[in-house]
Amino acid sequence: MSRRSKDEEFDTRIDILRTKIKDSDDLDVEEAVFDSRTLMDLYSLASKGVIDALGGSVCTGKEANIFRALGGGKELALKIYRISTSNFKAMQDYLHGDPRFGSVKGTKRAIVSAWAKKEFRNLTRAEEAGVRVPHPIAMRANILVMDFVGQNDHAAPQLKDVELEVEEAKRVFGRLVEYISLLYHRAGLVHADLSEFNILYNGEPVIIDMGQSVTLDHPLARKFLERDITNIVRYFQKRYGFGSEEEIWARLRSDEREEKTDRKKRG
Repeated sequence: MSRRSKDEEFDTRIDILRTKIKDSDDLDVEEAVFDSRTLMDLYSLASKGVIDALGGSVCTGKEANIFRALGGGKELALKIYRISTSNFKAMQDYLHGDPRFGSVKGTKRAIVSAWAKKEFRNLTRAEEAGVRVPHPIAMRANILVMDFVGQNDHAAPQLKDVELEVEEAKRVFGRLVEYISLLYHRAGLVHADLSEFNILYNGEPVIIDMGQSVTLDHPLARKFLERDITNIVRYFQKRYGFGSEEEIWARLRSDEREEKTDRKKRG
């Protein structure tokens, strides 16, 4: 297929997507998400072979919309941060405390692009540390491309929408305790917004929405860690009647000792 034919085919897919959006309940979503710059960035990702086709909307979050896509023979999730409606003040607060992005200033688009880049890097670090997250594939400006979490054309549900047997809930809680520790000790990150809303479940918990995640030298890292732990324990206590903050802090202290011992052995 010629380059022109590919461009025309992708343009047709964009038009189909626009039609789906216009038919949705959210009449403002098309203008809020698909401005001309975002469309050009989608074309760029398509021309590089990252995206082959776009599908319908999966969900709408506080700052971004997530769409299904196809690329490389597999299902993808396309997270597009909205330039026109994002909370820039909140984004700047998280960015300015992060030494990787503290110098970011300028336009709204520059701030949102830095936020998308931050989430891409955080997902990469988390995955390398052994935390189950959507595999990050590519990013461009305000667009983040990840593996789709789900099966049979259905996105995995949020943890809050899943009713687990008590024994399975205990296993999931234990896995999340492990992930909090891995994020902290191996990735050098605190999620900073961890709750039943930012965890998917498809047989295993999958942590999502890591744009706001901070490095340990962020001035509020400890406060965010305490909040993450409180949120997780609150949910499992209320829903299943077990879990304690001390259990998580004990795991963090134990893993810290092991990390120090391992560093001494390697050193």
